[in-house]
Amino acid sequence: MAQRTLAETVASMLLEVQAVRLSPDQPFKWASGWNSPIYCDNRITLSYPKVRTAIKNGLASAVKAYWSDVDIIAGVATAGIPQGALVADWLDLPFCYVRPEPKKHGMGNQIEGKIKAGQKVVLIEDLVSTGGSSLKAVDALREAGANVLGMVSIFTYGFEIADKNFAEKNLKVYTLSNYDTLIKEAVAKNYVSESQLITLQEWRHNPSEWKV
Repeated sequence: MAQRTLAETVASMLLEVQAVRLSPDQPFKWASGWNSPIYCDNRITLSYPKVRTAIKNGLASAVKAYWSDVDIIAGVATAGIPQGALVADWLDLPFCYVRPEPKKHGMGNQIEGKIKAGQKVVLIEDLVSTGGSSLKAVDALREAGANVLGMVSIFTYGFEIADKNFAEKNLKVYTLSNYDTLIKEAVAKNYVSESQLITLQEWRHNPSEWKV
């Protein structure tokens, strides 16, 4: 039997603990207004020690493999905060997190934690859709003088717009698993049928306009 890839293992775990839910026939409504046959909430993985540890190890190993000279780990608020803290602890590195915008009270911080100009940063994100929230964090870190080396995320939908946005900001991104791998796992383990697979594939090609 062929050895399973990390992407397959993570996809299987996300499905098993229902961090990812698939509902091709009764789609979810995203905050953006998009209809979607998939909903992903990776915060659920934190409640399952085996899954949490596997994801932590995967994220930390990716940081070490791609950016071994990193000085500090930064989590993208909010769901990237606990994942980033776990990775920073595993790597014995400083940690900070980045809000979507500066606080409107107190010190008005957007970056919480101590970061110095010139430090090499790797961002930790839980999920990549269009890349908007991730890039807000990149902008804030760069404005603070940090050298953003790249980002690691648990899962990506694989939208072309995200790839374009990351390229424009010169941000290198690595993800543990992805949409294509996940739906293959979902079919193999009977979470969805072969006919529903067609619906799932159609949505990914034009998510903003997709309807059942």
